[in-house]
Amino acid sequence: MRVMIAPDSFGGTLTAIEATAAISAGWAEVRPDDQLIEAPQSDGGPGFVDVIAAAGGVVRTAVVEGPLGGSVTARWLLDGTDAYLESAQACGLGLLGGPPTRSTARDAHSRGVGQLMVAALDAGAQRIVVGLGGSSCTDGGRGLVEALADEFGGVEAAVARVREVELIAATDVVHPLLGEHGAASVFGPQKGADPETVSFLEDRNAEWAGRLRAITSRDVSAWPGAGAAGGIGAALLALGATRESGAAVVAQRTRRDRQLASAQLVITGEGRLDHQSLQGKLVTELSAAARRRSIPTLVLAGQVLLDSAEFEGAGIDEALSLVSHAGSVERAMTDAYLQLRDLASTAALRWRSSATGL
Repeated sequence: MRVMIAPDSFGGTLTAIEATAAISAGWAEVRPDDQLIEAPQSDGGPGFVDVIAAAGGVVRTAVVEGPLGGSVTARWLLDGTDAYLESAQACGLGLLGGPPTRSTARDAHSRGVGQLMVAALDAGAQRIVVGLGGSSCTDGGRGLVEALADEFGGVEAAVARVREVELIAATDVVHPLLGEHGAASVFGPQKGADPETVSFLEDRNAEWAGRLRAITSRDVSAWPGAGAAGGIGAALLALGATRESGAAVVAQRTRRDRQLASAQLVITGEGRLDHQSLQGKLVTELSAAARRRSIPTLVLAGQVLLDSAEFEGAGIDEALSLVSHAGSVERAMTDAYLQLRDLASTAALRWRSSATGL
């Protein structure tokens, strides 16, 4: 049997490449004769650059400002005149130096992403694709715009310079900037914000949306994807970006459809399979593509927070939880590679023992 192994990253525990290796090793222990098609994926969040880089281009580094100040070294990719950037490289949750808090939720910013854009422009990029997801900030992209303004001598000059190139916002979600489904309300709590801080962030982003409208003549606050990466999507859209699915960008770049066409089973995964997964994230985008080809999909996720009716409605045949398998969240995170490998072996045994598959 030909098995396509195509997970996203698992939060802060495993990259997509590491998760692919773990699943492949576990599956091969039980079904050594299966042909494994290793195809690590990303929907724009952490790991976007590394997954894209597998298809070619030159990985470069830039020293940029981290989400709380200081310097971080961020990886980005240049392929001809196409540049691929990853917001998590400059302002990801993993760059906070510890768990997110109310203070970091307020203070984290996106200046480093703007500095990555400057590096790409200085290298001659004519098309800049920014992968969005996994950020620690909820600043609406204010830091990004300020960094561009600092480099190009003001906001108007920065807007003019960026609009000379094709700009793509590769988003993992379709949430707007503001409101109950917006960046602060939905993602703020994941970044350490309590209800009072969520309200503060919402008000701050509302004020910033007005400034963005005045600067760019675009009111993007309600646009799909504006809330991605703490609202960085809003800044990019206001600057003239086109929104594209991060998963679709990766699929096209890595020729995923060609790999999928030869598969008889798809195994994918992510840190948490929940209702946000249903909003255009990688696992459900991939499962939908597999269903169109009548290929079953198995999801191995850190946590499974959807019931069977919900995930089956998204084209997923079965979803297994790493936390349930490991027995605790702590073990699932501290021993992630070995636990995921073992879960994949368990899934392979179940497949072998079933006459009809999953």
